[in-house]
Amino acid sequence: MESAEWSLTMRREMVEPDHPQLSMVQQCLLLGICRSSLYYKSKRNINDDEWLIKQAIDRQYMITPYYGIRRMKVHLNSLGFSVSRERLARYYKEMRITAIYPKPRMTTRNEEHKVYPYLLRNVEITRVNQVWSTDITYIPMPQGYMYLCAIIDWHSRYVLSWGISNTHDSEFCQALLRQAIDKYGKPEIFNTDQGSEFTASGFTEILLENNIQISMDGKGRALDNIFVERLWRNVKYECVYLDRPENGAQLLHCLTEWFDFYNYKRPHQSLNYETPEIVYHAAA
Repeated sequence: MESAEWSLTMRREMVEPDHPQLSMVQQCLLLGICRSSLYYKSKRNINDDEWLIKQAIDRQYMITPYYGIRRMKVHLNSLGFSVSRERLARYYKEMRITAIYPKPRMTTRNEEHKVYPYLLRNVEITRVNQVWSTDITYIPMPQGYMYLCAIIDWHSRYVLSWGISNTHDSEFCQALLRQAIDKYGKPEIFNTDQGSEFTASGFTEILLENNIQISMDGKGRALDNIFVERLWRNVKYECVYLDRPENGAQLLHCLTEWFDFYNYKRPHQSLNYETPEIVYHAAA
């Protein structure tokens, strides 16, 4: 296993982004590596204790997303982990999670980023491309961590685009948004949370240029984006936690198979036991 990992690392390092004759895709094909695996570079080494704690946090958050730092600390203590509130707060920030509260908390955002109102309260979703939404979730890895971002159509539950990265910057999210629009057209409304990736001008400008209405969850109200939250729960318990990928390439393979199953083979009770792909393309 160690020799295989080292071999993959060496092959990654051979890729030259500015090669005069070969594109990144061609180089990856010649070297026998997946292009997405190039982005798996741990920002820092993560010890076994931290990895186990973050996995425990992630699993519990999927069950009790209303757990703040105090409750999560009690839960971790019951599992035998000793972690300070300061350390736990840092983990929450790195994992990009926050407790869900009954009402939005009126906090001040970055003044450079405009925050839009939530447009979907009491709105009936009756057609495809009426509402799309996106979010990012944290995936702990043995040697670091990755972030998964996906865009979903609310009516059909069809995942329009997804990707993984070792950062959760806005450029990563913008690329997935452009990919979805180029392939499927555009929605009437696009919903996100108030994360800096989605309030960044580069992201909102794509939506405004395409005359798409922007809707943003109330701060601390993950249930405003309930369809993506359910998607995260399913993908983690049915793929990430089950297969336990050890590196970016394994994670990509695991997620590719899972999203293919989710979109094309998995019937949904809310869709009269049809698959998201059938419902989306039948009406699109």
